Amino acid sequence: MTTPSAEAPPSPPPHETILSRGYLKLLLLSVVVGVVIAFASFCLVSLQHELQHQVWEDLPEAVGYDQPPWWWPLPALLLAGLLAMPIITRLPGTGGHVPAHGLGGPMLGPKDLPGVVLAAVATLPLGVVLGPEAPLMALGSGLALLALSRSRRTAEPKTALILGTAGSTAAISTILGGPVVAAVLVLEAAGMGGAQLFVLLLPCLVASGAGALVFTGFGQWTGLSIGALSLPEVPPDVTPDAADFLWGVPLAVLIAVVVSMMHRLGPLTEAWTKRNTAVRTVLCAVAVGVCISAYALTTGRSPAEAALSGQATLAVVAGQPHSFSVAALILLILFKGLAWGISLGSLRGGPIFPAVLLGSAAGIAASGLPGLGTTAGLALGVATATAVVTRLPVTSSVLGVLLLGRDAHNQMPLIVICAVVGFITAEFIERSTKRGS
Repeated sequence: MTTPSAEAPPSPPPHETILSRGYLKLLLLSVVVGVVIAFASFCLVSLQHELQHQVWEDLPEAVGYDQPPWWWPLPALLLAGLLAMPIITRLPGTGGHVPAHGLGGPMLGPKDLPGVVLAAVATLPLGVVLGPEAPLMALGSGLALLALSRSRRTAEPKTALILGTAGSTAAISTILGGPVVAAVLVLEAAGMGGAQLFVLLLPCLVASGAGALVFTGFGQWTGLSIGALSLPEVPPDVTPDAADFLWGVPLAVLIAVVVSMMHRLGPLTEAWTKRNTAVRTVLCAVAVGVCISAYALTTGRSPAEAALSGQATLAVVAGQPHSFSVAALILLILFKGLAWGISLGSLRGGPIFPAVLLGSAAGIAASGLPGLGTTAGLALGVATATAVVTRLPVTSSVLGVLLLGRDAHNQMPLIVICAVVGFITAEFIERSTKRGS
């Protein structure tokens, strides 16, 4: 039995920590770090969008095409694989964590930043079916930890953890719609953190809140414009009825099954690429290009719709849902889902944005069911798919509400219920898969 003198001293009450001089300095540092990270995030996303525009719009027009031809993804993704190969195999941090593991993973330090930035800038604009959220979080944590000396990071690991998490939160808030989503994400991802959770939450909140001023503006300054996840146009708001839930709940289960199956390709691809990583990374990138080209060949539409993170296509699906036939939406889910699953285990980027498009496309494809409609279909698709890939149903609900904007008020019950249904279905599938293996 351990004697009382040998026991570890109890942690001080949270209010004592929060009011301490060192913690107040940490909050002030978080404000400064948040602004710096917001500017860095703006530069990274702006550069990525500019390169993406050149690859998928300017270059095809320069060689005489109105839109990228069906074969365009093949050389683009081959180049992406060749560029990713040395980053993943030789640079510190392997270009970031494997996106099949979600947004989590070990916190990346300053020495890993070059690989993360290179992987995001060099490969994502070429059509890799992943989003920018994971590279942004790595950028945020790496820059935040630069504010502490190496000796202090070693001597004060808890301070380094809090500041690094605050940096990641500030970065992710720039692309997911603001500090509220980021704060909810931290609360939910931390799980049963108890009272000490607020010690971690407050620096994250002030860092993301201060960073948000870079984009919302301050006084006479109008702020910077960044390509955050948003829907410029959404279907009109309608009052929910029984049909929304009678169709919505089974559809949420179906969407969760489909997204989970596509996501399952990630761990399989990761396991396959652990041997002969360089060659197999290139082969996986080419396979992504084949999936995207197959979508263009079978639908006659632009391959850009199935490539990239899906943010631009999401805006079209939500704002002009009738511009896609049901068959085109199903093929988009199939081929983009396969490309996403392969990318998750072999390339680098974030897993959320493509999943949101997959869920939205599925919801819109089913919106012709009697009594459902496009508004409910879009709402349940966004919430369900996000909950499946993040396993954070509250965060998924908040993101769905923010994406639908003013039209989300009446859809909130459906959004919340479908997020929970998607989460439970994904958990059940994962448990069944582990038992089967």
